Amino acid sequence: QVQLAESGGGLVQAGGSLRVSCAASGRSVSSNVIGWYRQAPGTQREWVASISNFGTTLYADSVRDRFTISRDNAKNTVYLQMNGLKPEDTAVYYCRYGDTTWGQGTQVTVSS
Repeated sequence: QVQLAESGGGLVQAGGSLRVSCAASGRSVSSNVIGWYRQAPGTQREWVASISNFGTTLYADSVRDRFTISRDNAKNTVYLQMNGLKPEDTAVYYCRYGDTTWGQGTQVTVSS
């Protein structure tokens, strides 16, 4: 059974950068699709980016060219590098293993 732990969230000014991490245990991050999602208050959780077991990356239109998803197999961790942050990026960010397991989330707040 896989367990996920997100970290790296925080408060940043608009235009700034932040990197959030998703550390996995129990399963390899290279054995399945790992997705990043986010949920702002009063909204539904939305998909942000994903990386497949082959290393193929996909991005939501709202973050393409600003966010980068990557994977470190040695550390069994998936990252989401977020550049050019906007106040509308403020949300709790979650990672997900396949279509089953979610992490507990990490708060990202972007001030204007």
